[in-house]
Amino acid sequence: MQAYLPRYRQPDADSLANLSAAIVVDQKRLGGNSRSTVGTATDTYSLLRVLYSRCGTPTAGGPNLFSFNDPQGMCGECNGLGRVAAIDVDGLVDREKSLNEGAITFPTFAVDSANWGYIVSSGFFDNDKPLRDYTDDEWHKLLHLTDVKVKMKLAGSTLNATYEGLLPKFRRLYVAKGSENLQPHLREAYDRAVSTQACAVCGGTRLCQAALASRINGKNIADCTAMQASDLADFVRGIEAAQVAPLVSALLSQLDNLVHIGLGYLSLDRETSTLSGGESQRVKMVRHLGSSLTDLTYVFDEPSVGLHPHDVHRLNELLVRLRDNGNTVLVVEHKPEVMAIADHIVDMGPGAGRHGGQVVYQGDFAGLGSSGTLTGDQLRRNQDIKTELREPTGKLRIEDADLHNLRNVSVDIPTGVLTVVTGVAGSGKSSLIQGCLPRQCPTAVIIDQAVGRGSKRSNPATYTGMLDPIRKAFASANKVSAALFSANSKGACKQCQGLGLIYTDLGHLESVASPCEACEGKRFTTEVLAHKLRGRDISEVLSMSIAEASEFFTEKDIVRTLRALNDVGLGYLSLWQPLSTLSGGERQRLKLASELGNTGQVYVLDEPTTGLHMNDVDQLITLLDRLVDNGSTVIVIEHNVDVIARADWVVDLGPGAGHDGGRIVFEGTPRQLADASGSLTGQYLAKHRSDATSN
Repeated sequence: MQAYLPRYRQPDADSLANLSAAIVVDQKRLGGNSRSTVGTATDTYSLLRVLYSRCGTPTAGGPNLFSFNDPQGMCGECNGLGRVAAIDVDGLVDREKSLNEGAITFPTFAVDSANWGYIVSSGFFDNDKPLRDYTDDEWHKLLHLTDVKVKMKLAGSTLNATYEGLLPKFRRLYVAKGSENLQPHLREAYDRAVSTQACAVCGGTRLCQAALASRINGKNIADCTAMQASDLADFVRGIEAAQVAPLVSALLSQLDNLVHIGLGYLSLDRETSTLSGGESQRVKMVRHLGSSLTDLTYVFDEPSVGLHPHDVHRLNELLVRLRDNGNTVLVVEHKPEVMAIADHIVDMGPGAGRHGGQVVYQGDFAGLGSSGTLTGDQLRRNQDIKTELREPTGKLRIEDADLHNLRNVSVDIPTGVLTVVTGVAGSGKSSLIQGCLPRQCPTAVIIDQAVGRGSKRSNPATYTGMLDPIRKAFASANKVSAALFSANSKGACKQCQGLGLIYTDLGHLESVASPCEACEGKRFTTEVLAHKLRGRDISEVLSMSIAEASEFFTEKDIVRTLRALNDVGLGYLSLWQPLSTLSGGERQRLKLASELGNTGQVYVLDEPTTGLHMNDVDQLITLLDRLVDNGSTVIVIEHNVDVIARADWVVDLGPGAGHDGGRIVFEGTPRQLADASGSLTGQYLAKHRSDATSN
């Protein structure tokens, strides 16, 4: 097996010393399938299962009987998913047509396809008869009949085959996989025909009846997982059985960590695929906080993402606790509140991309402010609260919104201005704006951090459409076909198929990528690399940063796109950097760049300051103002106080998270918010104003 593993060069470093085992806690979404929940990801559900197996009445058996991922515990109807697929027959067939006319509308059952051939060759049907005229027996055979041996004539020969009706075959081929695992051209057709609904047997709880019948203090295990973590912690504290005291203590420790880190509004049955990047990171953190291991190195990538200023101090306490347990904690962070607790700070710069890569300061937080670096200079200034406000041109009305934790919320969002929607994590901001606003304004453009379905070949050049004019520029300069300059076509290296990397499949482990030895990672054949544009080959150009490419290209359409990417602060990215390596904030700014030239739109941005240095936040605010001044309405879901201070209008949700939130606690201007009582955001904005005045 070792012969098949990739071999790596030595690290590009003069020396590496005193390294301990490292654990990286990043913002990569937990993802997972529908069987992965907050409870399973944090191991709290395992503790809860053991608790019910020992204290539940009537006794249901061992912990496995309370697991929806175990055949003993899962509901037999939905196999532990809590949902069942409902197929709309009219989404699969056109009753006005015959089989020969293409009555089965799903693409893979089209006329002359193999799936179609098995049905029309079965001998059960008059293939020219419209489906509307079918008898009950014919409908049964078409839709439901299965495992029947028939003689079929296919391709001029007669063969013995097993007939399978449309619905069982469709369930086997597609429903079993799920929409997310289908090819894009099938996904739309699938979604037209299939909907999901709560399992009628288990009521969506996923568990067998024996598990649901077992209770502690009147609640079964599904009742517990449906509670938000803060409420579940209170329930567990009420369990006084002496024989499970250590178990209760361990479970409470995990739940209290969830609450302390600002995730008390989550329930254990929440699927991990629905969590944001920041929430995913904090769930991972909870998993490590219960570890008794020491002398580890923890690396956190912007752990404050998604946190309201009110919750940052809780995050700081957890980081300090990890350090005090005998570990090394490295934090990549932009927020001064997190920097302030550090024992040692390393500031990189002086700029980004090719203008960075140097250590410009090392020392304590106090010294950073007077270091003269860009970070140090930003620590000494704050955005003033805006006083010259734009006049709204109209309003978007949201009426009686009750999605998730919203409590019949009605609110007017002014148009033609910059509105910031804020509140603590879990207060209902995204539910209100991303969940309810599109009903009122279906044309709203949502610019979020969602990960697209791009392949390994997706990058900024392909996403923005720049690659085609770049290829045409090379083709024109060299009088050859533009297809030569595509790594997906004629010009691709035959060894790596134009990827520049060779992927080694390690079975159940994650695949490993190593540079292609044939093209040395350049992706193209030697013939293609011989063609130049202003002295550079296609691989050299696509390896440029966006900032470098802006100086290289003179073609107007390319320059226009590059300028927009620079404006959103992405000048340090290379044109061919895989989208899979970009953070959520970088993906969001990539989407924003494509909108800068548009006018008269309604834009919704979800925490656009994610991953931004304080200096880049200033640039972002300028861009948002530019969108509004071009005649658009901009609505920003945000915690950053600098952004709130520069808004024309603020909507603050709260006062807390989960069922303690879901209400409007303030509507008005930033200056009015800073003077308002009863708003946590207002308190931090008032402090921000005080700091700006003192500076």
